Amino acid sequence: MMSLPFYQRHHDHYDRAYRHKALQSTVSQYQKETKSKSAVYAQGSTAYARGSAAYRHASAADFSLESSAAYSRGSSAYDLESAAYSYGSTAYDHSAAQSKRSAAYSLDSEALSKSSAAYSHGSESINKLAAAYRLGSESYSLGLKDSNLMIEDQSYKMSPKAKRAKQNLISEDKENEAIDYSVPIFTGREVGVSGITDTEEERIKESAAYVARRNLFATGEGVSVSKVAKSSSEEEHHEKKSRKVAIRESAERVALKKTLEETQAFHKKLNQDKLLHPPEFIIEPRSHTVWEKQNVKFRCTVAGWPEPRVTWYKNNVPIDVQTHPGKYTIENRYGLHSLEISTCDFDDTAQYRASAMNVKGEISAYASLVVKRYKGDLDASLLHAGTVSMPLSLGVTPHGYASRFEISFVDKFDVAFGREGETMSLGCTVVISPDIKRFKPDIEWYRNGVLITPSKWVQMHWTGERASLTLTHANKEDEGLYTLRVVMGEYYEEYSGYVFVRDADAEIPGAPGAPLDVQCLDANKDYVIVSWKQPAVDGGNPIIGYFIDRCEVGTTHWTQCNETPVKFARFPVTGLIEGRSYIFRVRAVNKAGISLPSRVSEPVAALDPADRARLRSHPSAPWTGQIIVTEEEPAEGVVPGPPTDLQVIEATKNYVVLSWKPPGQRGHEGIMYFVEKCVAGTEEWQRVNTEIPVKSPRFAVFDLAEGKSYCFRVRCCNSAGIGEPSEATEATVVDDKLDIPKPPGRIMPTRNTDTSVVVTWTEPPDAKELVGYYIESSVVGSGHWEPCNNNPVKGTRFICHGLTNGEKYIFRVRAVNAAGLSEFSQDSEPIEVQAAIGGGLLHAAPSPPYDITVLESVRDSMALGWKQPKVTGGTEITGYYVNYREVIGGVPGKWMEANIKAISERAYRIQNLKENMVYQFQVAAANLAGVGTPSLPSQPFKCEEWTIAVPGPPHDVTYTEVRKDSLVLLWKEPVYTGRSPIAGYYIDMKETEAKEEHWRSVNEKPLQKKFLKIGGLTEGVSYVFRVRATNQAGVGKPSNTTDPVVAETRPGTKEVVVDVDDNGVISLNFECDQMSPNSKFVWSKNYEPIEDDSRLAIDTKGGKSKATFKDLGEDDLGIYSCIVTDTDGVSSSYTIDEEAVPLVSELAVEILEKGEVRFWLQAEKLSGNAKANFVFNDKEIFNGEKYKMKVDQKTGLVEMIMDKLEDKDEGTYTFQLQDGKATNQSSLVLIGDVFKKLQDEAEFQRKEWHRKQGPHFVDKLGWEVTDDCNVMLKCKVANIKKETHIVWYKDDREIMVDEEHDFKDGVCTLLISEFSKKDTGTYEVILKDDRGKDTSELKLTDTAFADLMNEVCRRIALSATDLKIQSTAEGIRLYSFVTYYVEDLRVGWVHNDTQIRFTDRVKTGVTGEQIWLQINEPTPQDKGKYTMELFDGKTAHKKTVDLSGQAFDEAFAEFQRLKQAAIAEKNRARVLGGLPDVVTIQEGKALNLSCTVWGDPTPEVSWLKNEKSFVSDANCILKFESGKNVNFTISAVSTLDSGKYSLVVKNKYGTETSDVTVIVISVSGQTDMAKHAASVQGQSQNNVTLSKKKKATTASKQHKEGEKKDFIKPHVDEIIATEETPDPKGIPTVEKKKDAKSNQNTAKKTDEKAAAAETVP
Repeated sequence: MMSLPFYQRHHDHYDRAYRHKALQSTVSQYQKETKSKSAVYAQGSTAYARGSAAYRHASAADFSLESSAAYSRGSSAYDLESAAYSYGSTAYDHSAAQSKRSAAYSLDSEALSKSSAAYSHGSESINKLAAAYRLGSESYSLGLKDSNLMIEDQSYKMSPKAKRAKQNLISEDKENEAIDYSVPIFTGREVGVSGITDTEEERIKESAAYVARRNLFATGEGVSVSKVAKSSSEEEHHEKKSRKVAIRESAERVALKKTLEETQAFHKKLNQDKLLHPPEFIIEPRSHTVWEKQNVKFRCTVAGWPEPRVTWYKNNVPIDVQTHPGKYTIENRYGLHSLEISTCDFDDTAQYRASAMNVKGEISAYASLVVKRYKGDLDASLLHAGTVSMPLSLGVTPHGYASRFEISFVDKFDVAFGREGETMSLGCTVVISPDIKRFKPDIEWYRNGVLITPSKWVQMHWTGERASLTLTHANKEDEGLYTLRVVMGEYYEEYSGYVFVRDADAEIPGAPGAPLDVQCLDANKDYVIVSWKQPAVDGGNPIIGYFIDRCEVGTTHWTQCNETPVKFARFPVTGLIEGRSYIFRVRAVNKAGISLPSRVSEPVAALDPADRARLRSHPSAPWTGQIIVTEEEPAEGVVPGPPTDLQVIEATKNYVVLSWKPPGQRGHEGIMYFVEKCVAGTEEWQRVNTEIPVKSPRFAVFDLAEGKSYCFRVRCCNSAGIGEPSEATEATVVDDKLDIPKPPGRIMPTRNTDTSVVVTWTEPPDAKELVGYYIESSVVGSGHWEPCNNNPVKGTRFICHGLTNGEKYIFRVRAVNAAGLSEFSQDSEPIEVQAAIGGGLLHAAPSPPYDITVLESVRDSMALGWKQPKVTGGTEITGYYVNYREVIGGVPGKWMEANIKAISERAYRIQNLKENMVYQFQVAAANLAGVGTPSLPSQPFKCEEWTIAVPGPPHDVTYTEVRKDSLVLLWKEPVYTGRSPIAGYYIDMKETEAKEEHWRSVNEKPLQKKFLKIGGLTEGVSYVFRVRATNQAGVGKPSNTTDPVVAETRPGTKEVVVDVDDNGVISLNFECDQMSPNSKFVWSKNYEPIEDDSRLAIDTKGGKSKATFKDLGEDDLGIYSCIVTDTDGVSSSYTIDEEAVPLVSELAVEILEKGEVRFWLQAEKLSGNAKANFVFNDKEIFNGEKYKMKVDQKTGLVEMIMDKLEDKDEGTYTFQLQDGKATNQSSLVLIGDVFKKLQDEAEFQRKEWHRKQGPHFVDKLGWEVTDDCNVMLKCKVANIKKETHIVWYKDDREIMVDEEHDFKDGVCTLLISEFSKKDTGTYEVILKDDRGKDTSELKLTDTAFADLMNEVCRRIALSATDLKIQSTAEGIRLYSFVTYYVEDLRVGWVHNDTQIRFTDRVKTGVTGEQIWLQINEPTPQDKGKYTMELFDGKTAHKKTVDLSGQAFDEAFAEFQRLKQAAIAEKNRARVLGGLPDVVTIQEGKALNLSCTVWGDPTPEVSWLKNEKSFVSDANCILKFESGKNVNFTISAVSTLDSGKYSLVVKNKYGTETSDVTVIVISVSGQTDMAKHAASVQGQSQNNVTLSKKKKATTASKQHKEGEKKDFIKPHVDEIIATEETPDPKGIPTVEKKKDAKSNQNTAKKTDEKAAAAETVP
């Protein structure tokens, strides 16, 4: 046995503990069988070369330096074998014995044939090996949690310990012992699916072969040693033979090395970042249409790493070159792949597909081939076979079917919305005409332009009529634009619809949405880098980070890979078991909780790239033969040199990824690497991988301190030792290298459909590695934002669907990369969701062309012209299709195709027509969305030879550069020129609405050019134009008229700007802010395309385009125009004249603040050597006291300032410019009224400046109406100090103001409350202090007063409250309150949209601030809607109330109640007057009291004395006469008659009591009388109080009884209760006036009673 490398000696046990005895015996037996089948290494380099070819064909591996190094990592034996093949071993160069054994490589040797047989899956040795592998699977799985072996998709499981002992093949036996050793040869077949075998059995066999082969390398089994006797003659022969072989092999080695270096350089260019990349078509194959017997070649360019394998298919069947020798040629050279088909025939018409595949995935590109047959060359076999079932007159395509298939979609799927976890289905019914059963369509589905293949997530179905696609478990990864493509030969149609997938409901409220698109970017045995995309929904709280979970394939146990959340959206997962396959998922975290997990990634195996390459490139059996080589001494090992090109390719807060290149000096065996680190600024290097070196030139370093700077270096090692370190990297800070992007800019929403809006934006500056964008929308004013997409979209344009029609939305966008999400952009302008013109479809087909005309006609052909469609469908027109039909006897025939391939020009000649036949034509336009609707049939045209001498009509007449007074007209020359050449053109114009006789010619002489700038247009007027050509014979027919165009300068119109830099380089610059995503800048010279770009360099970035002259000369003079496509006519031009300094503006004059006069002009730009001369009245003037002159070369500004303009300054001013050879001048004439006006303006400005040196008015006196409808006079002042006073006047009388104004904010105000006509007049305010004074006047008379009153009335009308309903005793009142009322406010009332005519029953009025409408005695006809109109002089302000239904019923009931109450109040019994309150009389005198009572019906009268019933007797006579007169008479009073007498009158409406107190004085004495009087008076007062209380109680009782007994007349009782309730709080507001009136009546009665008492004798 050989000695082991120093770093593998303690791993000698590796893999042996897992090797089952049965497996060992089977492998040994397999080795013996293969050895017996091997041949001896025979002499002859020819055999060696043939063996090399066989080896290359078998292994299918690229022998670059890197791949050779990768192959050499397995074992020393394999290293020697690889080195012997790649470079030629030293032993081979110096040993003839090796040459004699070269026959082992011979292709025709028996050993190779047998080994090839052993290679097949059915061989006995393979079966034994597979059985051995199955027997060893149990021991293989020792120490694992799961004993079963699962190999799935692209993943393969190996031994859990890969760092096994490595055996040298060189023995340590004695020197005189001859040695021979065998090197296994591994031949292999090409794996067509990137290492993914078809069945589980093949996977097991392949994995078993790999394990067995690797184990044999590690243990040295299969190496045979034998002694060989040598004679001196053999040595001499070997010496002679080896020199020839050495020379030949040296040359071959040099050539091979050169090839390897070229391949390595090519691979480096393909894969600069050393990462795995999926295949990508840089150039896709394009479709071809050829004639029979021609050759055709499909070409495509494919990128990706590892280098993709390309397979060609015809109608989804792989093309076998060997089956059709000479028919197909497939080539591949440095990523350029080609398929050549020789001598095409009818059967070659098909769809061809190039499929590129590597370990990262597969991608396909499609192209069609149509083989056309000349007329009459039909395939007889098809006719005889009966395959052509249609008449020959229908035309036959290469397929033998109808000339064109019409594919249409019915029952289409629309924009779909789903949620994660749901099942979604898209379907569409396909109608193909004609329906040919033999020829079936190809149904293809695409997501975002990528072909979808069936999987466990996606299912597709085609019933023959309906195509459907089902998402079995929708995820956000499934969101995108889905396209159904139906292909029928060379024809296909597409239909697209967007699918939105929202987040599933979070298990924890407030948790974020699940991450998406989890992928494994890089995988080896040490780690797997997992990447993902951040979710759009963060749950309302920022996402703290992400957790990554892994699961071993075949198990259901998930393990969290990181303890703390990571923010960066890439993370290397470590701790994997080599050879095992894993899947990954990611969860997002915020402070509310953890999201649902993402969709799992594709499985990936923890293998080094070298092991994975061997596993995928080598055969299923471990070997098919051995090379037996003998040599005397082993080759001496070489210590490898330092690695090169070490760099940090990725750095985050969690890890750093290093990459390097293997060293040039490396020996003939595999190398491994040690990685070292140190803190920047120190030399304390620490080894990162202390135990086991790494094998691949990539490594991820963990456990670094965040924020610190580190340096790294790498050493190589092999069995000979450890090499020198590489150069250290620059200091790397442990932080995220990738910054979070900045917010996008210029968010612009535009209308699309009635439920969607197109949002565009600009990419954020300095953006790196953008994943995409998230768009959010919000209803204006809601403050609630909703995501428009849940899968980041590429590009800067997106259609937001699912919006509410008629709502106003705002939008915002944020960018996404691996570092995180940017801040939100600024909110867009609000946009109302409505359908745009034409439906707003993003990819709509264009509208029909129109105005088809004949440009030329000959015997058998006609040339047509037409106008471009008015609606292009959102993208540029790609071509036109022309159809024609015969018209015989006025009856049109069937439409026929004039062209199969689309034509780009708007003119086309149709050949092979019939002479003197009448034809009609129609044209259809096409764009990326498809072919639009054909135009209406043209007028009938007769196909006949034109013999007229004058030219035909010009065509394609268009206009551009439309401005308010000019435009540029363009046209193309006639197709038919007449009998002599075109001599020029005449342009006619008229207003659009004018009649035909109003056409007028623009030019008197014919124009030679085919464009004209037409000036003198009237702004806002619509015009039409036409062009006529002329020759020697005369003027020809006019062209079709242009579409009407309005002379106007659109808002935002910009012009071409010329720029001259300091080096004198001239450039033209044009900017457009109205671009759509498909817009382009198109420059032209003299309105012709610029073909010679050697003189003009055009640079376009975003919305700016710059055309720079490389060397401006005479050849560059002309008109340069720029048109922006896909806009509303954005265009401009600039004329480059000979030797002229271009001016931005001509000489102009303006007045400055102090009254100074400034003359100025501005050039486009001046160089540093530019000069200016100033001339006045033909005399040069110079800079001095009067004239101050200045020239600014940077801005091109030339100016002259004069302090004062005097009379002698009247004249002509001229500025002359000279800049190198270029000159220019501009003049300004100031004579007469123009000069006088300028002089007066300067003088006024000077006085204004002096005025402003003291206190002055900035804003003159004005007015405004406050919210309280008061008028405030205000003015703004400046230059105020404390001593400044302000005085107000009206009509020259000072207005006294209570408080002194504080000039707050420099505003002075005067408030006029309740402004009315009395306030009309002239108001003046004076501002003064020691520096001077200023006045401002405001006239509020006539029109000014009317305008102010209109505003006051408007404010009053706006202050009106809503109309309310009030019931009164007379009827129903509608009223509203205003702040205050003025007569100028006109009031009108409308009932049911009819103006109310006021009568005694219905009338209106104003009471204070209340405006009312009174409806007396309302009837049902008064129901309806009432509107109060307040007219302020300009506008009518309306308030409405509905007086119907319940509102009318309630108001009418209340009116009836109040009416009855009023009747009761009017007719109740009452005492009108006559009784006094107190009567004092001497004893013995006669007392006579009288009063008048009233009531309807006549009241009943009764008397009470001291609250007791009192009736008439002889002493006291009580009378009630005529129903109204009441008399109370006592003939002779005595002291017994003293007391309180009460008169009670009563009828059905009420009761009233009137009291009188009688005091009888005895004759006994004054003292007693006084005491008695006082006593009686006190008693009387007490009685009155008690009486009132009793009466109140009685009234209350009566009220209650009335409620119980009489419900018919509650109003009567209520009135009684109201009048007799003493508590004032209980009296309603309405009754207070009645009480007041009653009190007045009472007072009047008292006076009358007192008077009556006095007259008593």
